[in-house]
Amino acid sequence: MANSKKAFITGISGQDGSYLSELLLDKGYEVGGLMRRNAVGELGNIAHIKEDIKIYYGDLQSPESIALALLDFKPDEIYNLASLSSPFASFSDKFASIMITGVGALHLFERAKQIVPQAKIYQASTSEMFGAPRKVPQNEETPFNPANPYAASKEFAHRMAVIARNDKKQPQFIACGILFNHESPRRGLNFVTRKITAGVACIKNGKKEGIPLNELGDPIVKGGKLKLGDLEAKRDWGYSPDYVEAMWMMLQQDKADDFVIGTGEIHTVADFAEEAFAVVGLDFKDYVVTDAHFVPPVQTGPLQSDAAKAKRVLGWEPKTKFKELIKIMVHADLAKFS
Repeated sequence: MANSKKAFITGISGQDGSYLSELLLDKGYEVGGLMRRNAVGELGNIAHIKEDIKIYYGDLQSPESIALALLDFKPDEIYNLASLSSPFASFSDKFASIMITGVGALHLFERAKQIVPQAKIYQASTSEMFGAPRKVPQNEETPFNPANPYAASKEFAHRMAVIARNDKKQPQFIACGILFNHESPRRGLNFVTRKITAGVACIKNGKKEGIPLNELGDPIVKGGKLKLGDLEAKRDWGYSPDYVEAMWMMLQQDKADDFVIGTGEIHTVADFAEEAFAVVGLDFKDYVVTDAHFVPPVQTGPLQSDAAKAKRVLGWEPKTKFKELIKIMVHADLAKFS
């Protein structure tokens, strides 16, 4: 495969990194990726493909580790998916959020410019940047209004990407995907969707031990109840494998641009919980309780995508509907937490 393209993924062991790795391997790419040292032994999502990819240990806060990986691997495409990705958790670690998610992206852009200036770069932007949005639904022209440190860090990275793209002396190809919430069985348990589907599985299976813990260090299901935050928060939820395909499509274009990626459908957390419990024949009202600890200090939303540009330019559309996504996640967790 001497002529195969090479793709380098930061955050390769995360939900999106793992699905993107599988997609690119299927397309004949050589795949390499950056993982934090403290994630050693936590290959998790990429354990099944570890022989097929090249892993570099490093960190977006360490420009040297980025440079060494890029010098060795010399990628044609770079996908920057690494970040501290929980908006809720970013309130308790603001500096780490800014340094990794924001400044870390800039380190990557700068090192790429020096070492692989022709590489096409994908920057993972986020619908969280819209915060409490000025209009619904949101598209590429909607003003940003971040409501948490994670979103503010992502906006910094996004704007630096646009600046690098428009640089008259040495423009970089950096496409930004403004992705709305996308979930899967590989989603971290610190996200409400996965907390719900794992909770459903533990309740349905009558699990008493080995129940995963929430952000406060308590079992997500305690006394037969699942604690959640704001049940009326509105989001646009899609399926991660559909969304990583959009990332790849953006780097196959002749011109770097920004694209909103989402389903265009909006649902509340209560809708998600109701549907997840319904998969196993239970009524969510009997099991879900709200807890102020899980309500963020500043609210985001309602977030609803207008992905018309992605459909028009990329030919991208989501394949997986809301109910199907929830079924996939619940069935995976029923097997995992048996």
